[in-house]
Amino acid sequence: MDVIVKVRDPEENLEEKIKAYKVKKRIKTAVTILAFVFALISSYLLVKLQTYTSLRTLQSYKNKETESSDLKYLQYADGMLKYGRDGIAYINKKGVEQWNQSYQIKDPVINVSGKAMAVAERGGNDIYVMDEKGAKGEIHTNYPIEKIAVAENGIVSTILNNENSPMVVCYDATGNVLVEHRASLTGTGYPIGIALSPNGTRLQISYLCVADGVEATRVGYLNFDNTEEVNKEYQVADDVYKNTIVPTSFFIDEKKSVLVGDQSFMIYKETDKPKLSKTVKLDKQIKSFFHDDKYLGFILKEESGEYELRLYDMEGNQKLSKTFTGEYGNVKIADGKVIMYDGTSCLIYSKLGVKQFEGTTEYEIKEVIPVFGINKYLVMNADGLAEVRLVK
Repeated sequence: MDVIVKVRDPEENLEEKIKAYKVKKRIKTAVTILAFVFALISSYLLVKLQTYTSLRTLQSYKNKETESSDLKYLQYADGMLKYGRDGIAYINKKGVEQWNQSYQIKDPVINVSGKAMAVAERGGNDIYVMDEKGAKGEIHTNYPIEKIAVAENGIVSTILNNENSPMVVCYDATGNVLVEHRASLTGTGYPIGIALSPNGTRLQISYLCVADGVEATRVGYLNFDNTEEVNKEYQVADDVYKNTIVPTSFFIDEKKSVLVGDQSFMIYKETDKPKLSKTVKLDKQIKSFFHDDKYLGFILKEESGEYELRLYDMEGNQKLSKTFTGEYGNVKIADGKVIMYDGTSCLIYSKLGVKQFEGTTEYEIKEVIPVFGINKYLVMNADGLAEVRLVK
């Protein structure tokens, strides 16, 4: 009987070796990539989950001249606004003025919407309208100014004190009257809050009134979208909230707005007209309120004397609750970070509730702005602008 011996084809054996080599190479590459990603994530979390207590100055930009102590600063566009009694200026992230608008205002109030802004004298008669390029116009009112609101296109609404007949007047940026609405103390009540939609076609007004013998707030919406009749105003909503004062409101977009009262906040959504979408009751005293385009933020006072930081999304869902100690007169949310500061003290939380910084500086803080880079910020102080990094 013949014995048959099968001899393996050398080329077939070579192909199997090549396939096995490629598989091993892919596995090795995948393991290397996973290890790199894991190391990257670990390093990122190590940086982001730590609490830092000191600031390291990376660069500083000194003021060329001694500045007045009454100057205030506000994050704006790609830098910040610097304003006081003698004028307002827009400075970039290196402290260089981009423009300067002079005026004489004893008690300036400012309102910003997008890149449009308006600054006025509380109790005065002058309003200045600007954007990131500079002055857009000036407005002179016939009666003392109590509050202002500006739309992204430069339209300005203001509450004017006309004794027993207070007025809400809307102007374009150059001072032309667009809408004039007179309130009635025995009818609507006294206007205490106003807000304009981004394109200036919708106006929300809060009135302090009496309903059924108790203090209340009447919330009214006016629509100035001239699609049916030129220059006609439309009262599209009128709600009354008893035992509640609602002085603060703003539009998230053209169809959604938020009103903040003394013990609650309300979200309105618009289909054919604004309707109450959700009311959120707050069980603690509101110390301060702040917001960006994604979150509503509250500092609430505890009975123990401590404070609670609470964040909600724009649908009214609670996203964060953190308790802290210390008094902070300035609070805001920027780039997903809640920044609190007062004097030389500063406290920073991420939107996830991680305490990223708690400490003091060598100077009085005027403004804090997050910038691109790991734990990098711009800190404005009386001497100038400092670019800093959070460190242990």
